[in-house]
Amino acid sequence: MKIYHNPRCSKSRQTLQLIKDAGVEPEIIDYLKDVPSESELKELVAMLGIKPYDLLRRGEADFKENFKGKNLSDDEWITAMVKYPKLIERPIVVKQKKAVLGRPPENVKTFL
Repeated sequence: MKIYHNPRCSKSRQTLQLIKDAGVEPEIIDYLKDVPSESELKELVAMLGIKPYDLLRRGEADFKENFKGKNLSDDEWITAMVKYPKLIERPIVVKQKKAVLGRPPENVKTFL
């Protein structure tokens, strides 16, 4: 199991704790330091069953300053998330070929 994690985010910390409390020691990816590649993000979006736009944190300053009101293609949104990783919704938990967003953290219980 992997978690794309931001240690400064309370929901991300809560999700990680739920996983650990279940006795699982996941691979922790601090996605702000180890930014996913475009191909990795495309794979995550596919596993989540959503569009790239749905993985965006639209309340972030990077979004408001650079992308608000813009209509980009799926590939362009992926490129934007690589350039501005704070835009990536978190946490993302991956188990085998499935992924779930830990918002709310209880979503991860389907994997435990």
